[in-house]
Amino acid sequence: MVERVKAGLDVTYAALADGTRRTILERLKDHDARVTDVAQGLPMSLNAVSKHIRVLEEAGLVHREVRGREHVLSIDPTPLAEAVSWIERYQQFWETRADALVAHIESKSRTTRRRRS
Repeated sequence: MVERVKAGLDVTYAALADGTRRTILERLKDHDARVTDVAQGLPMSLNAVSKHIRVLEEAGLVHREVRGREHVLSIDPTPLAEAVSWIERYQQFWETRADALVAHIESKSRTTRRRRS
């Protein structure tokens, strides 16, 4: 079970690591769209966009439905929930560390002001 989850997270994060793929997901978040519509305005060929879409499909983030000659994409946020859950487990750690850093900086700042006075 742990290996499957880890592999799922690896695939999800790898898919999200690329800016083009995040742009594609952004374009799909409000509604389904044809591949050609998703590709419009991206600085690459339709073939290159299709390769990015394939990575998203393999990660389970995007589903494709063939309607006649058109390929319609829809987003599936399920893998994102798993990724968010993993990040949330570390949120308290990060916040604690950030709070400690702020306290340290404030302490150093007070010390520096005292020396100048």
